[in-house]
Amino acid sequence: MDVGADQFEQSLPLLQELVLGADFVGLDIEFTGLRTNLSGSQQISLFDLPSEWYLKTRRSVQQFTICQIGLSVFSSVEGESNKYIAHSCNFFLFPTTFGMLDSEFSFQASSVQFLNQYGFDYNKFLKNGIPYMNEEQEKRIKHNVLNGNWRVRSSLDKDQMKLVINEVTQWLNLAEEGDWMTLPGIAGFQAFEVQLVLRQALPNIWTVLRDQGVMVKKVSRQHRWYLEENSCDRESCWKEKILLSARGFSVFFQMLVKAQKPLVGHNMMMDLLHLHEKFFRPLPESYSQFKLNIHNLFPVLIDTKSVIKDTWKELNFPRVSNLSEAYEVLNSDLNPTKSSGPVITHASKCEKYVETKYPHEAAYDAFLCGSVLLKVAHLLLWRVHGAGCIPEPSFPLHLGVLAPYVNQVNLIRAGVPKINFSGPDYPSIRPPILILSVRRWPGVSEQQVYREFHSLCKFDVRRLTRNQFLLLTNKFKDARSILKEYRGHPTLRVSLYRYWRHSPDVTCLLQVCGIVSTWALVAWPAWAPPARIGFCLQVDLSGHYQEFCSGLDEEVCKYCQ
Repeated sequence: MDVGADQFEQSLPLLQELVLGADFVGLDIEFTGLRTNLSGSQQISLFDLPSEWYLKTRRSVQQFTICQIGLSVFSSVEGESNKYIAHSCNFFLFPTTFGMLDSEFSFQASSVQFLNQYGFDYNKFLKNGIPYMNEEQEKRIKHNVLNGNWRVRSSLDKDQMKLVINEVTQWLNLAEEGDWMTLPGIAGFQAFEVQLVLRQALPNIWTVLRDQGVMVKKVSRQHRWYLEENSCDRESCWKEKILLSARGFSVFFQMLVKAQKPLVGHNMMMDLLHLHEKFFRPLPESYSQFKLNIHNLFPVLIDTKSVIKDTWKELNFPRVSNLSEAYEVLNSDLNPTKSSGPVITHASKCEKYVETKYPHEAAYDAFLCGSVLLKVAHLLLWRVHGAGCIPEPSFPLHLGVLAPYVNQVNLIRAGVPKINFSGPDYPSIRPPILILSVRRWPGVSEQQVYREFHSLCKFDVRRLTRNQFLLLTNKFKDARSILKEYRGHPTLRVSLYRYWRHSPDVTCLLQVCGIVSTWALVAWPAWAPPARIGFCLQVDLSGHYQEFCSGLDEEVCKYCQ
């Protein structure tokens, strides 16, 4: 079911009822772009700590916007074991343009082409998108509207508003008292905005909002005064209605937060960043504050990407590269619980996904998230209890078996594979860092090193010194392959990176220590008294400890000869 600005307010009561009665909610979001084209150290890489990855990605989230949110609300069928009904909705969104609020955002050509390839309707996004705002924007608008300090902006710009006023003024010159005219095609908070402007500009009219548009009636000044004093449709009430309409999808977001239902997504880190930025508050600079905010908003998060990565090999399933493939495997004969697993049906108004696949349509992907979650949870439950003694399945039971994966959100290209939203992040389990030492290749750059290894596998490259580079991959087999392939290479030497051996900081420190030790040894005979026991510390030119020896004064060590 597709929901735009013209149906959203009427759909809110039903949406609230569905969310409050749900077991969990599947989520997927489509964007106008994913990542800004940053260069060099500003690009995300496997070297990034989670906090570094967050700060780099934060810039992209602030530049792009949401064009579609898909929600699939899963509810247990009362009286039937292991059966669920899914209500799936696509919400087309467009940033609120009202008063001084006029957002700027970018499109990324590759993202536009990708969505267009899968049939995304940009007209619904641009022409009928549901408005939204975050809490800080709402405070500013509320202050301006309630204090009368606001002006028309691009939702209906000044020129359009002048045309509306001129049209009504011309009609008034010919109309008689009691006559009506209709301004069609104006809905939502724009309709309240138009009525406020018309009532302020023209003292002998009255306006009413109807399904067909804004109705304008010619009245006397006395009747106008009477309507203003006795009608429940006063300007003060309108301003509250304007604020409610301008908030748009943010109203439903707050309903979702208050419901505290488990939120399920796939590779959902970017989704969470945009939810925070667009509906809650601007993303903080502090990574730890972001984690805390998200955990307070959604205490139970489940990322099916993280679940699949941790369980797929153990379940002996073939490798999959995306959510649709995982769904197909779980619905195939490879799944031993295919016939006994959860039964999931679509709600009556959401049956477009029964026979037809719509990959990368937000609501369809949200439905796949929820379905994959239930099927994997049932399979894990079956493995724990065995086929014969499995208890009567229920969502609390499924959630219990998924406990190790709760609040573990997958992270793409970073120093750790996932983020833990309910505690400290886990240490990295990536392959070891490799160090490349280059000979007879003057002026070599990181890009040249990357191209050198690109034909074999994908490495992230970071310069260490003038002729040394760090290499990092997320696959152990690639690290082994490079070590084997470049063994004995005449100009490129690849080995395991050791901080104490290769770090420039450690090398510099050891060189300083070596100089100090040398001067101490030279100066020692001039002032030191004879001693029975002596110590010798030898440091080579690279600053590495070669040997630590001790001996009696009558047994001179080889370094003191």
